[in-house]
Amino acid sequence: MTVAEILHNILISPLELFFEVVFVLANRIIDDPALSIIALSLAMNFLVLPLYKRADAMQEEERQIDQKLSPWVKHIKSAFKGDERFMILQTFYRQNNYKPTDALKGSVSLLLEIPFFIAAYQFLSHLQIIKGVSFGPIADLGAPDAMFVVAGFTINILPILMTLINFVSASIYMKGFPLKSKVQMYGMAIIFLVFLYNSPAGLVFYWTLNNLFSLVKNIFYKLRNPKLVLSVLASVCGIILIGVGIAHPMTTAVRETFVLCLGLVLQIPIVSTLISRVRSKNGMTEMQKSVEMTEDELHKVKRVFFAAMVFMTIFTGVLIPSALIESSPAEFINITYFKNPMWYVLNSGTIAAGLFIVWCGVFFGLATDGGKKVMAAFAWIASVVALIDYMFFGRNFGTILKNLKFEKEPVFDMNQKLINLGVILVVAVICVVIYRYKKAFVSGLIVVACMAFALMSGKNIKSGLQGIELTKTAMENANSETPSIELSKTGQNVIVFMLDRAIGAYVPYIMNEKPELKEVYDGFTYYPNTISYGGHTNVGTPVLFGGYDYRPELINSRTDKPLKDEQNEALRVMPVLFDENGYGVTVCDPPYAGYSYFSDLSIYDDHPNIKSYITIGTCYDYTAAEKRLENTYKRNFFCYSLFKIVPFGIQEVLYDNGNYHAAEMEGTVVFTDVEDAKQNELMEASGKYEMQGYTVSDGINSEFMDNYTVLQKLPEMTVVREEAKNTFLMIDNELPHKGQLLQEPDYTPEVHVDNTEYDATHTDRLTVNGRTMKWDDQVHAVHYEANMAAFLKVGEWLQYLKKQGVYDNTRIIIVSDHGFDAEQFEGYMLNDGCDPTLFNALLMVKDFGETGFKSSDEFMTIADVPGLATDEIIENAKNPFTGNLLKDDSQKQGRQNILETEWNITYNNGNRFAGGTWYSVEKDIFDLNNWRIEGVNP
Repeated sequence: MTVAEILHNILISPLELFFEVVFVLANRIIDDPALSIIALSLAMNFLVLPLYKRADAMQEEERQIDQKLSPWVKHIKSAFKGDERFMILQTFYRQNNYKPTDALKGSVSLLLEIPFFIAAYQFLSHLQIIKGVSFGPIADLGAPDAMFVVAGFTINILPILMTLINFVSASIYMKGFPLKSKVQMYGMAIIFLVFLYNSPAGLVFYWTLNNLFSLVKNIFYKLRNPKLVLSVLASVCGIILIGVGIAHPMTTAVRETFVLCLGLVLQIPIVSTLISRVRSKNGMTEMQKSVEMTEDELHKVKRVFFAAMVFMTIFTGVLIPSALIESSPAEFINITYFKNPMWYVLNSGTIAAGLFIVWCGVFFGLATDGGKKVMAAFAWIASVVALIDYMFFGRNFGTILKNLKFEKEPVFDMNQKLINLGVILVVAVICVVIYRYKKAFVSGLIVVACMAFALMSGKNIKSGLQGIELTKTAMENANSETPSIELSKTGQNVIVFMLDRAIGAYVPYIMNEKPELKEVYDGFTYYPNTISYGGHTNVGTPVLFGGYDYRPELINSRTDKPLKDEQNEALRVMPVLFDENGYGVTVCDPPYAGYSYFSDLSIYDDHPNIKSYITIGTCYDYTAAEKRLENTYKRNFFCYSLFKIVPFGIQEVLYDNGNYHAAEMEGTVVFTDVEDAKQNELMEASGKYEMQGYTVSDGINSEFMDNYTVLQKLPEMTVVREEAKNTFLMIDNELPHKGQLLQEPDYTPEVHVDNTEYDATHTDRLTVNGRTMKWDDQVHAVHYEANMAAFLKVGEWLQYLKKQGVYDNTRIIIVSDHGFDAEQFEGYMLNDGCDPTLFNALLMVKDFGETGFKSSDEFMTIADVPGLATDEIIENAKNPFTGNLLKDDSQKQGRQNILETEWNITYNNGNRFAGGTWYSVEKDIFDLNNWRIEGVNP
């Protein structure tokens, strides 16, 4: 990051973020971009009104002092020269408690206006939603208004109207001011006219509204009781809003809550004004004066406030983002070009510093003494509440994806919200008591917390950088050649194809909906009664690729061997064995090789004949997705932190389906070298993906496309050789794991998907043999559709193999490392609430020369895969590292132990798997009586 970017993050980005969130929220409630600009202007002006009111007071104070001292200053300057004049002026200023820097007080309003103008300019100038939107005589808010054309020249009326309002406002406000101040004010109005004349009408409209607000404010200041009048108007507006919210319920809970809360908030000014007037009549002025603090008390309040702001900066800007990146560094790295994701921590840290230290500091600095006391107390309470929410209430959201969205939408019931609110209220009361009597203790405690969190952040960053370096090394070790999958036309080919998280229980429904796939998968035997040994890749893949020697209980028994070594060894079992038996071996995307999310292909360096490739993410030009994702990271790491620290009731609104109320901004990526129109459209929409319910979506999930395009291009990667050399292929693809809504019935990725009609008219596909599959949320839809897409694309490759004459002489095993607990089958749940579908892996096997599509209820495990791959083609095939037979049916006799543990290999990477829940099952996995919960290990 450059110095300019850091300064922008500190001064402008917090304002831009506020602009964006307010506008998006308003537009979702009002559903009109033009009216949303009005709402944005009102919100911003009411927010900064105390700032400008205090700034105006400071300006007036400075003007009066200047008028008072000016005659004497002129006299001194005319009577004295050189050092004598300087010393006398300094003494004169000191005697009158005046500093030369106090002259800056007259420019506070201008200094405040500049960053707000820059933020508004950058936001509204690039806002996509206002383009093409008309409002009254304005034809397009996204372009200059061009209301009149005279002699072929267009005249923009809005900037002129804005300037006239500015002149009128200035003339009222500057009455009695010296000529110098008036020239400055009128000069600024002309500068704004020139600068904004050709700007989008939406921006000029916003700034015109601001000037109109300023005019109204200046008129009210001339009234006898301006505060009372403004309070009455605010209260009337609030009553109208409350009436609207009650009499005309909105379409969403967010709208109703927002309107009613805003209506209640607008009652505060009138209540506050009435209380102050009653106090004044009852001789309360002395009490109000007592609010003024001594220097010592003011110092304590300042320490509490700024210590809390530094704490919030470190907490939200550094600790939470660094912890997230440290948990899975490779997830945030672009595989096409390397960029250290820790830069996003610096980005979020500077935004946090700007929001909490700079802008909250500005509000604090311009507040009255009473306001400073309230702000310091609130800052202390907010810090403690944020910590409690993060540590105790913000943890069980499930898996978070690369785009900072959770795999399952966070939902909180009323009991959870009430418990959270109750804890917050108790904590707030305790904090108020401590703050009232122990301000010095409070500031000291916060400082200690700041140091502790800074150390924790440093640890996260150090650990994250180590993981990033491993990923970078793995990327450098990756084969840069175009992937080439060689198959023999006359020899024997063996393929082990892993589809990450493919759900075995889906197969009957897929074949029911697409019966033509039975012919495509001719020769395959489907084994529905198949288990994995864990619910995640770190437990499932060692046993899948290595066999029974790598069951979780056996791995845990070898406490002298790191999990990383167990994983690497398992990934080498079949490739090394086939290589030693004269097969040409190709490996694509071995999962967790090197215990890295980006597969480290160097694990095969000792076997130069083994060709290894990274394919995932290399077949899709997703420049636009990465650009958009980078912008998302710059914004949403900080938003994610705020989400984690706020109460449950606010979290639901803030999360916004993982978008955190981001607005669609004008794109910066232009494609010129893509001929296919649809591919170009998909790429431009990548990285901006949003679902509306479980039937409609917009945008493209770039992680899905990373995998989808690999399956799409498998025929291009496949090279058929006439020579009789046998081949072995081991490949992994994560398409079922990276779901998104697809357009039915073809299950293709589209920029806009709408399956409402198809889902409503094809409910019969959800029932097979009397067993109905649930389809009532996003998780159900995206997982089934991703599995279907994988079957269709792999099927196209199988058809290609048939055309090339290499299908019959190829043994193919399609398998997954685990299933998923989508809770999609009624009555299929263990006593502890675990859905056994999590362990129901996909297993389909086609042997040489087999025909027909069959199903077998034989009890199988994914540990059978190495034995199935080598059966009858490598005599007495043994694990080259343990010497044990790969095919040993006795291993699956009796109960099979399954471990549900932490999936994250950043944490779960010791010499044994971390604690979790052990289950066991035997024979028929669909009979719940065959399952046992063996216990929980720490």
